[in-house]
Amino acid sequence: MLSPVKPLVLSLALPLSLTACAYDPAAVVPPASETPITLRTMGSFAFGGSVIYREDGTTFHGDHGYAQYYIPAQARHLPIVMWHGIGQSGKTYESTPDGREGFQALLPRDDYAVYIVDQPRRGRAGYTAAEMVQTAIPTLTSEAGVWEAFRNGPWQAGSKAHVFKDSAFPLSPAAVEQFFRQQTPDTGAEPQSAAYRRFMGRTGAAFFESIGEGILITHSNSGQYGWEIAMVSDKVRAIIAFEPGACAFPESNPPEDFEIGQDLVRERLAPRMVTDAEFEKLTEVPILIIFGDNIATTVQKEAFNAEVWRVARLRAEQFVKEVNARGGDAQLIDLPSLGLKGNTHASFADLNNL
Repeated sequence: MLSPVKPLVLSLALPLSLTACAYDPAAVVPPASETPITLRTMGSFAFGGSVIYREDGTTFHGDHGYAQYYIPAQARHLPIVMWHGIGQSGKTYESTPDGREGFQALLPRDDYAVYIVDQPRRGRAGYTAAEMVQTAIPTLTSEAGVWEAFRNGPWQAGSKAHVFKDSAFPLSPAAVEQFFRQQTPDTGAEPQSAAYRRFMGRTGAAFFESIGEGILITHSNSGQYGWEIAMVSDKVRAIIAFEPGACAFPESNPPEDFEIGQDLVRERLAPRMVTDAEFEKLTEVPILIIFGDNIATTVQKEAFNAEVWRVARLRAEQFVKEVNARGGDAQLIDLPSLGLKGNTHASFADLNNL
């Protein structure tokens, strides 16, 4: 049972999405403005990574990140860096599933330079010597799990997919088709360990060394990496976290426990404990956390993703309180409380993304 606050769902005949709906360029939604986007330059580069020196004298350059960038002719002072979530690539910030402009275009229209990241072992940064391991995360094991993780609606095995009645997800057959086809596999393991988070922090810091100061956007699973990057790099000037899957907390003051309905959720969303000195770095930059709609408010003992976002929001509330108690500047925005109803886990790609 999902949250009693948002119980209304509509059945979605997903066979329509599974009978490949051709993408028709002529049907693409017109741009947000008739004014052309004027760029000074655009391009891409790899950042961070490691080199393996093999016994036969050859090398292997892997585990780097990839970034594409778009720099407006009259760019604002600080660029915006966008890091995707689990099972995703930089595609998530490009065009929306129904063909409208994503943040890739909307932000340069407002004179923001943008950098869109593919993280190590994903997408165009997939070169790695690391082995892949099986995962138990429903988000990565089935499209039903993806549908639920993005809070488009519930989809239990053996039944039809549903969509929340007020959902801001674009529900045309072609949009559903595009949504599923933007999922991206890992090419190597993404360990849930402090050592790997440190590695991702160093990788992100290497990126900011390349471009200089900027604003970092994270989404979902990459929220944990955003905290790590800001704890390492003094070039992160602000963080905008869309529904972070995990938050950092100081070792001297662990967050208060609360009931969690599933062991796997408890494991995956465990507080990321860091030293007090590291946590203090997070009080030096403004932090904005954004959550969408249709998040459960009661303990979920069966629906994995419903419990994930209930717990994630509670942890984010604890994180904001801890940052501010130490003199920082953190804010959590609940979109429904602002009258923005129906936003999914990816509000930056919803019908109201503009």
